Amino acid sequence: MPSIRTLLAASAATLLVAPAFAQSGDAVMDYPATERGSVVETAFGQKVADPYRWLEADVREDKKVAAWVEAQSRFTAGYLAKLPERPAFEARLKTLFDFERFGIPVKAGNLLFFRHNSGLQNQSVLYVRNADGSGERRVLIDPNTWAKDGATALDDWQPSKDGTRLAYTVQDGGSDWRTVKFLDVATGTVLPETLEHVKFSALAWAGSGGVVYSRFPAPKAGEAFQAVSSNQSVWYHQIGTDQSADKLVYATPDNPRLYHAAAVTHDQRWMVISTSTGSEKGNAVGVVALGKGGWTVRPLVTLLKDEWSLIDGIGDTLWFMTSKDAPRKQVVRVDLSGAEPAIMIVVPEDEAVLDGASIVGDKLVLNYLRDVKAELRLASLDGKPAGTLALPGIGSVGGVQGEPGDAQGHFVFSGFTQPATVYSFDAANPASTSVWEAPRLTFDPARFETRQVFYPSKDGTRIPMFVVRRKDLSGPLPTILYGYGGFNISILPAFSAARMAWLEAGGAYAVANIRGGGEYGEAWHLGGKGATKQNVFDDFIAGGEWLKANGVTAKDGLAVEGGSNGGLLVGAVVNQRPDLFSAAHPAVGVMDMLRFDKFTAGREWVFDYGFPEKEADWRRLRSYSPYHNVQAGKAYPAILTTTADTDDRVVPGHSFKYAAALQAADIGPKPHLIRIETRAGHGAGTPVSKMIEESADVYAFLAHWTGLKPED
Repeated sequence: MPSIRTLLAASAATLLVAPAFAQSGDAVMDYPATERGSVVETAFGQKVADPYRWLEADVREDKKVAAWVEAQSRFTAGYLAKLPERPAFEARLKTLFDFERFGIPVKAGNLLFFRHNSGLQNQSVLYVRNADGSGERRVLIDPNTWAKDGATALDDWQPSKDGTRLAYTVQDGGSDWRTVKFLDVATGTVLPETLEHVKFSALAWAGSGGVVYSRFPAPKAGEAFQAVSSNQSVWYHQIGTDQSADKLVYATPDNPRLYHAAAVTHDQRWMVISTSTGSEKGNAVGVVALGKGGWTVRPLVTLLKDEWSLIDGIGDTLWFMTSKDAPRKQVVRVDLSGAEPAIMIVVPEDEAVLDGASIVGDKLVLNYLRDVKAELRLASLDGKPAGTLALPGIGSVGGVQGEPGDAQGHFVFSGFTQPATVYSFDAANPASTSVWEAPRLTFDPARFETRQVFYPSKDGTRIPMFVVRRKDLSGPLPTILYGYGGFNISILPAFSAARMAWLEAGGAYAVANIRGGGEYGEAWHLGGKGATKQNVFDDFIAGGEWLKANGVTAKDGLAVEGGSNGGLLVGAVVNQRPDLFSAAHPAVGVMDMLRFDKFTAGREWVFDYGFPEKEADWRRLRSYSPYHNVQAGKAYPAILTTTADTDDRVVPGHSFKYAAALQAADIGPKPHLIRIETRAGHGAGTPVSKMIEESADVYAFLAHWTGLKPED
């Protein structure tokens, strides 16, 4: 492998020069000064400058980066506060977020556990009540009491099977790191022990006396939020003991890149350990017979080639959802009673994509995607069709809860204009579906329409896209085009209170289901991964062109938005087609494609993006890396980059460097700003108050530059 050599270290500061590219009547933005270093690297015979390498340092550890963040934040806040569209958006957002909402209930013993938010609570509260409906619901955990700024969140929670104890994880400031705690359900008393160094972990009770979880070694001082995380392992914690006494269940010290997660069947017979690279498609599977002592891990699937996801188990039989020999996935049954496991196909691959599966009562509940729209089907445990559960329209199923032997189950359904509604059903009677809890709305969904269109990409591939708008408006509207396109992740119809503010104000919202995702199975993913990544950008650009050609949006009325891998998407397409968009919002994006693998979880994204140390991959990554491909001399759209100072999934240095490059380049007079949230991470756990403030800023900015005029 050719070496990558640093030629020059960062040196003295150079003040930003305001872009010379300007149009009549446009004011040149006087951005805060940013030091331009002299870092240059040579890779595969090509020199690449990285003048803002110093902005990769952790804002909590580096005073110079902290000062840059403060200066940029003041500048951006001053600009956004003056936008005439902002007051109307902020006022309406406070109303739209203020609606009662419920999470899907989980039954344990004779109790139901569920989340509830009264409206503007920063964090949802965990309640418990009797499963038979008797008695009053009781607050079990209220995370709103944990931090004054609301940025400490309750993340995962799992009751023991008998409902007597609860394991839960605490997330602080948006970090991926979690702290595990336990409480006694009857009294609400928090137990004394705490588990640390937990990240990307499931929680699974092994009996009512302990849990299995995944953790990393303690990070070195000052490296917790940026260093690559290695050597994850599975442990068992016995309630009433210190973490130092925990029992190691599974680890792969010879391959520290691997991630491991444990699940336990509802009857506590089997522990199932999944091993993966974190982002690559396939995973290995090992099983542990819990009742036989010794906890020996028995290999079931040894190759990291196909996806295997445990559905549940009954006795010595396990059901899995798998992509083995089925790119759109199928259900198989594994008999573990013999010397060798016996695997049988139960529900073969369908034309629709199998997106999730559960066992409720004596039925399989199968969540399919047909052209990115949810279908819920029932089948017997040996695969015979047993009817469907009715859904109220175009939308997605956010999860199904229930267990073998108990026919009562619940699922969550939402759509672009329908907030999450919890439904109950009886698996023995498909016609039994009814609303368990529904939100009280502050808007009328009947005012809006959702339609799905299909358009050709550059190579002729047919791409689906949802378009949402008010029914009473005709003609072109200011439009936001949203996309993701990566990691086999499907972008499904789902509700957003922030999006409703845009729609109510008279804008349209389009979601393009571009390649790289999982909307049509593994083939769709492979069509936008690695060597085919340019297809993702071509698909998205074609979507923008279709919206203009078909009168959805006006010539100067198209904005583009995406987060994380979608932030990369926005940065890439704006570089490739700056003329197509009037405004852009890349959020928490992966913007430096030559160094993404140097930080936290980024080391595993190589399986979707490619390996920067391999020449063919490096040249491809270099060709579309947003940070490295800003095109001086071209008029760029208005850009508002957003990130969080404590994001340890996609470290904020990506966005810092990208914003600095935009501000230094001769790309026109429109603003190229960065909004940096404090004590926030990659999105999970963000308090409602911060969501409202950020949404008001973002949508006021996009409205201002696409011509949308919200009513006061």
